[in-house]
Amino acid sequence: MKAQPAFAQLQGEMRACRACLHAGYYIEPTAVTQGQLSARMMTIGQAPGVTEVQAKRPFNAGSGKRLFQWLGQAGIDEDWFRRTQYMTSVTKCFPGKAPSGGGDRVPSRAEQELCRPFLERELALVQPELIIPIGRLAIERFFPAKPPLEALIGSQHELDGRWLVPLPHPSGASRWHQIAENRARIEQAIELIAAHYRRLFPDLAKAA
Repeated sequence: MKAQPAFAQLQGEMRACRACLHAGYYIEPTAVTQGQLSARMMTIGQAPGVTEVQAKRPFNAGSGKRLFQWLGQAGIDEDWFRRTQYMTSVTKCFPGKAPSGGGDRVPSRAEQELCRPFLERELALVQPELIIPIGRLAIERFFPAKPPLEALIGSQHELDGRWLVPLPHPSGASRWHQIAENRARIEQAIELIAAHYRRLFPDLAKAA
């Protein structure tokens, strides 16, 4: 099967999937992803929120505004990124609000495992050269030992020929990125992302 038909089939399968519902977990389908098979950069978040389901695009609301402020500092245009690169998440459907009412529910380990084959196929098909995992859940997908964010944000890691530059979750409910020392770490991460962007898209970077 050629890559583009396989990519289109995967998108259809993700949007038709109801495995978590059938397993007894509350989710609100459908899957929310955005971008192209030809992407060279991929962002991976935790899961879409309610506005992402409504708008059918990842990082649609306040978190997206802050995320693209960070990427904008790296010289990356939001419209270009959404149109040409690839955005996905560890689990693909909105998991509902947390019982406490403080933000969205964190997908369970079982839900993550149900969705894991989709993420593996996305990575295998897109083959991004730069992966930006955003937030603890996405970061732990690549760092299962669960090191603290302070040890990861502002650093880059090579994995199977791909580069990873983690970012914290940009949610307004998170206090991590509001701490001065952590903001300095984010600035370091932005510089690393900018360097990869210039390497991958030198003509665009020069024109900016």
